[in-house]
Amino acid sequence: MFTGIIEEIGEITAITPAGDGWRLTVRAPKAAADAVHGESIAVSGVCLTVVGSGADTFDADVMKQTLDVAALGGAAVGTRVNIEKAMPVGARLGGHIVQGHVDGTGEVLEVRPGAQWSVLRVSLPADLAPLVVDKGSISVDGTSLTVSAVSAPSPSTSSATHDQATPNRHWFEVSLIPETLAATTLGSRAVGDRVNLESDILARHVERLLAFRAAESAAPEGGSL
Repeated sequence: MFTGIIEEIGEITAITPAGDGWRLTVRAPKAAADAVHGESIAVSGVCLTVVGSGADTFDADVMKQTLDVAALGGAAVGTRVNIEKAMPVGARLGGHIVQGHVDGTGEVLEVRPGAQWSVLRVSLPADLAPLVVDKGSISVDGTSLTVSAVSAPSPSTSSATHDQATPNRHWFEVSLIPETLAATTLGSRAVGDRVNLESDILARHVERLLAFRAAESAAPEGGSL
């Protein structure tokens, strides 16, 4: 379990094929200093298990499913990644509950820099769009962020100026303060970059409950599911 508060920016220093997956070596001095075999570390929002460590690096295996679902599949030696170790019991929850289970990826559609902050607009896969709400929480590359704007349920019907450039696409925006821009990889994101997305676990539970309620309501009287 994680909080989405990034502890350091690491760098992938080696990628070794392992079956249909990878073994990653990540340089992250803070995380590696006391990393132990079997512990969990979130790498840009992807929960990975430590299988080895050195003075300033740790190794982790990444299965094919993760490479297919997460933006990590497009990583290369030299890619910078956000690093967070698992939350200890009793610690303050500074961000929100992040599992490190990526739901999918989004594409950076727009970067609007300001005097003190920057706004990122990111596309949303259709299945994730109902789970993201204005002022709600979302994890982007493992970073806990508050949604500052979100597309209408039917983006194609919106008349907003910004939406004309991205018709028929769901999106959300996050406003990044100077600390987030400096302490995470989000400060260097550009239009076209893929980012890992994890929706709020509470929203996913509500969606599942509603799906069951809808299925029960639609079932024939006296029938069973």
